[in-house]
Amino acid sequence: MLTHKELKARALERADVKAEYDRLDEEFQFLDEFLKARAAAGMTQAEVAERIGTTQSAVARLESGGGKHSPSIATLQKYAHALGCRLELRLVNETTARQVAGRTTRATSREKKVQLG
Repeated sequence: MLTHKELKARALERADVKAEYDRLDEEFQFLDEFLKARAAAGMTQAEVAERIGTTQSAVARLESGGGKHSPSIATLQKYAHALGCRLELRLVNETTARQVAGRTTRATSREKKVQLG
């Protein structure tokens, strides 16, 4: 039986799978931040749900990213605040980001940052 790592490597050899995987990368990174923040706060989905006035299943859907609807910025802010965090959205010039990625991880002067909450 293949391990998850082996299965992923084999699947990513297919151009169509790799293209879709790459397309979803930003979303997965974003969702991963939410999971890491909740783990760092030591909270369960049910505890987050109680703090923001929703259900555990709604928090699970938000964290999975697989729902029909994208959460509003207000919902993301509530989630962040429940964890003692602040939500930050950034617009990053893709050309500059690709160039900078090879040299440094520092923010560039072309990066525009919007802090919410």
